[in-house]
Amino acid sequence: MNLFVTASLLARGRQLERLSDGITLLALALSLAPLLGLALPMLPKVLCAGLVLLGLAHKYWAVRVALDAELFTRMAASGDLPADTQALDRALHALRLKAQACDSRDWPARSQGALSLLNRQAVCLALQLLLILTLPFTG
Repeated sequence: MNLFVTASLLARGRQLERLSDGITLLALALSLAPLLGLALPMLPKVLCAGLVLLGLAHKYWAVRVALDAELFTRMAASGDLPADTQALDRALHALRLKAQACDSRDWPARSQGALSLLNRQAVCLALQLLLILTLPFTG
């Protein structure tokens, strides 16, 4: 059941990703305002660049969280968790997504690692929200 709960929590990363994507697109649109002949002061330009950079970082973490969400869903439905765990580790290693083919971590430790990725994703979004809230006050 812990694997199902972890998979469900990781799936919430999609909602965070949608919001971050919207903020990033708004920042990109605002940064293109000079192409339309609209002047954009320096501080909003810098804030937009920060929003876009945070959006890119968020996208990186979102991709990793989405992959983990799918893998945890698969492993939660496993009929033979030890064998499937070994097969997963070997597959990740063969695809060069993991340094070693054998991982001694148990699933609670893996869950904590995956949830820390979700936390990083949430931090990127929180920083984006803080930056976008400062835009109206930059004149």
